[in-house]
Parts: sequence; C-alpha cells; structure tokens
Amino acid sequence: MRLAFTLVARNLASLQDALPAALDAVTASGRPVVDTHILGDGAADIIVDGDGPAELRANALRALERQAVDFCVQPVNGRRKRLLVADMDSTIIGCECLDELADFANLKAEIAEITARAMAGEIAFEGALRERVAKLKGLGVDALKRTYEERVRLNPGARTMVRTMTVHGARCVLVSGGFEFFTSRVASVAGFAAQRANRLLDDGARLTGEVADPILGREAKLQALIEEADALGVDLSDTLAIGDGANDLAMIQAAGLGVAYRARPVVAAQADAQIRYGDLTALLYFQGYGADEFA
Repeated sequence: MRLAFTLVARNLASLQDALPAALDAVTASGRPVVDTHILGDGAADIIVDGDGPAELRANALRALERQAVDFCVQPVNGRRKRLLVADMDSTIIGCECLDELADFANLKAEIAEITARAMAGEIAFEGALRERVAKLKGLGVDALKRTYEERVRLNPGARTMVRTMTVHGARCVLVSGGFEFFTSRVASVAGFAAQRANRLLDDGARLTGEVADPILGREAKLQALIEEADALGVDLSDTLAIGDGANDLAMIQAAGLGVAYRARPVVAAQADAQIRYGDLTALLYFQGYGADEFA
C-alpha cells in the first residue's frame, strides 16, 4: 500500500518550515519516501510505502503540533471521492444561522450558549434545537431574510471546493441541522447539487416557535450520507464528510475520509483529518487535486 501524506499550509514559506517535522514523522514510522509532488502554493504530497495510515497519522500529529499546517494521511488509491456531504453552519458558512437569527430577538448570547453546548456534545442536539427555536416564537419572518443577507457569508474556498469536485464528477450535498431557508440559498450560491435541513414553522408573519418533524440531527446526517452513497452506487469508502460539531460526528466517522473543520475537540479527536489553518480548498489538496485543476 502507498500512502499520501498531504501537507497544506498558508503559503510556500509555511510549508517549507513544516517539511522537516513532517519528514521526521515519516522516519519515525519507518516508511520510505517514494515520491513527492507540489500540489499548489503551500501544498504538497509526500508519498510513502506503508501498510496503513494510523501510525504515520499519529506521528504526524505529534510532529506537526506546533506547525501552522494542516495534514492528511490516507491510502493513495481511492483518495478522490465521488460524494461530498458537508455541514453548513460554521463549515461552509462562517456563522451559526440560528444564533444570528436570535440576534434580531435580542437573544443571541442566550441562544449561542445553548448552540455551543450542543455542538460540543454536552447536550442532545434535537432537544437543544427545540429549546432554541421555542425562544424565537413571535419573531417576524422578515428576520430570516435579514439574517441571510446581512450575516451569511461563504467560508473561503467553499465555492471553489464544491465546483471543482462537481466538474470532476463528484456529487456534493449540503446536509444541515439548520434550516431550509438558509440551506436552499447557500446550496445555490456554493454550487451544491442538493440540500437537506430542518424546517422552521411560521404562521405567515411570525415564527411559531416550532420546527417540523422529524428533526435532522446526528443520525439523520449519517443516514443522508448512506442514502446518497447508495443512490450513486458507491461504497462509503468513496465518500467525504466535513463538519465542525458533535452532530456531524457520525457521518464523519462513517465516511471514507472524515474531516473536521475548525472543529470542537470532540470532533477533531475522532476525524481522519482536520482543517485548522487553511481554507476549504484543503479538501481538494487532500484528495490529490493540484491547484491547476481548481474550478
């Protein structure tokens, strides 16, 4: 088996700073380097012989702990995935829509505290969602439009990541524990083929404080990954999942490559790779795309 040890830094200088530590990790694993590739400004592959990624991944985690570089260790074969399932809030976009919506009811701090606990896995997602939505009862539906227009922005690299994977034949799906009002718009702007999310209920003028059943949470995200893979006729090893919160963990663990983006510790500790420093194009480099292939 050959492994791709991919390094993604903010620029070439940061990559060069990290290379000695990365090569130390390879040496400590007792694996010979068989090839290297520059993928882009600040991104490179180190190809090594090995029988599995676990040891090299653990060594790299220690060796690169103080380096401003993201990395991924995985088999070379099958690294380009045919399905991407991505979380939305704080992953594809730079905010939590429910927290921002709550700001229009002067409840942002209170709602955000519950959100943080749910994303850290301290409380159950479904109950936390119902609790937060209930606090917004009576808020005018116009706040949804204002939240989207004034607060929602794609994270750097999101559009390039989705469009590049799509151009190269992958299916990209946005799956969120947030709300269809936002996912439908974000999916369109970013280029996702489909989206799944929860639905806020209103009476035509104001929110009722309820969310439609069934709630899309941790298990529903996993189910979405499985269903989308089945519909494509691909194995889960051909899938990629990315997210930041505890409700993303099941799909991240089930995917062929599960990536934590600016994630809570409970998620980062169990993902195959993390993006802590770079933008979302790191997902493309992890799959072996060169910058000249970006759409």
